[in-house]
Amino acid sequence: MNPVLPVAVAAAIGLAQAPATGATLEIHTTASGSADRLALTASAPFVHGRQPPEGDISVFVDPGKTFQTLLGIGGAITDASAEVFARLSPGQQERLLRAYYDPKDGIGYTLTRTTIHSSDFSSASYTYVAEGDATLATFSVAHDREFRIPLIRRAIAAAGGHLTLFASPWSAPAFMKSNASMLQGGTLKPEFADAWAAYFTRFIRAYEQEGIPVWGITVQNEPMARQRWESMIFSAEDERDFLKNHLGPVMARAGLGDRKIIVWDHNRDLMTQRAHVIFDDPDASRYAWGMGFHWYETWAGGAPMFANVGVVHQAYPGKHLLLTEATVEGFDPARLQSFANAERYGTALINDFNNGAEGWTDWNILLDEEGGPNHVGNFCFAPVHADTRTGELTFTPSFWYLGHFSKFIRPGAHRVSAASSRSGLQTTAFANPDGSVATVVMNATDKPVDYRFFLGKDEAGVSIPAHAIQTLVVR
Repeated sequence: MNPVLPVAVAAAIGLAQAPATGATLEIHTTASGSADRLALTASAPFVHGRQPPEGDISVFVDPGKTFQTLLGIGGAITDASAEVFARLSPGQQERLLRAYYDPKDGIGYTLTRTTIHSSDFSSASYTYVAEGDATLATFSVAHDREFRIPLIRRAIAAAGGHLTLFASPWSAPAFMKSNASMLQGGTLKPEFADAWAAYFTRFIRAYEQEGIPVWGITVQNEPMARQRWESMIFSAEDERDFLKNHLGPVMARAGLGDRKIIVWDHNRDLMTQRAHVIFDDPDASRYAWGMGFHWYETWAGGAPMFANVGVVHQAYPGKHLLLTEATVEGFDPARLQSFANAERYGTALINDFNNGAEGWTDWNILLDEEGGPNHVGNFCFAPVHADTRTGELTFTPSFWYLGHFSKFIRPGAHRVSAASSRSGLQTTAFANPDGSVATVVMNATDKPVDYRFFLGKDEAGVSIPAHAIQTLVVR
């Protein structure tokens, strides 16, 4: 992309050549069909804006209209990610950590999810207690000290000493469940409700003794999914009652009442019903920081249900919303460089933020050449894959698309008003604590687009390639 192209575009579309405001627009681009990956591809001067004529394509940003505050953007450190990481050479390990967590030389992840004992993205099922130990006398996170805890510690260090970390369980231990298995769903036996609640507190204390602060927990990963891997069913009423009668009080008595408790942690489709049941009960709601959600409601086709995020946000403005998991399923090595996968990320990030989400957490940060390891063969994509046979890392377009948000939109940023005049361009914008304004614009069409970028009353001319994403930064 020619660095002077935006000026030429400005002339071509007839921008008024009024004196510039003094600010300069930085344009960072990732595009299909080019080598640009988060590249500073151009800069553009601002001029005094004027009414765009009918038919012009424009993006309008008003930093004076502010909305939610950003918690962070990041991904999950699972057993699978940690096991693959351990097989990398020291040089490739450092490269991965810097790429993900360094705010200057990488994409600056600030948010991390991990699992409470095993999930499908573990090499095997396991728990932290001996079978039948309802007193939790045998509780130990020794399993995690081999791979997962060392990686989380190094990620924290690479991020500058702090990551906002939350943890999620996929299942209670088998002896606590109706089906006597960690797999295939089942429900929590009522007599083990307090023991299972105490299990969360033991996990938090154990990880903090390992030097890993735990900001929050979710009650249950995907509580309405009976999976062939670790899973456990909670109806809305069951989750409400477990939260208000067991988990919330047990956490408070353990001195952990300041840790955030996130409900639902499942797809957008049923999140409104779950919100009504839990948040409308004051005894349960007082323990709930907010609601987590996933993006898998589209597995059977149809459009993502972004509007449901907005419905919950409008109905419960005092509660927080967080995308807690997303990944592209059905791993295929031929699709590692798929821009369609990346555009799914871009679309979801833009729409979830525009509907009130305060953070966004991808699933595994790293997987192997098969999309695992996964003990039930549920292989998926990650933004970065390692070939454990050669030690090479593959950075997918999804990594760079995520970086267009995480690198330039920092914790504490406020979302500001942003809209496009044409549906072919998707956009969101944030004002950062350092005073910069970062606007993400995505073009998922087959044609390049010239557009006017309005920041308040000033405008600049910008060109975005086909199948590309840009972050426009004004400092």
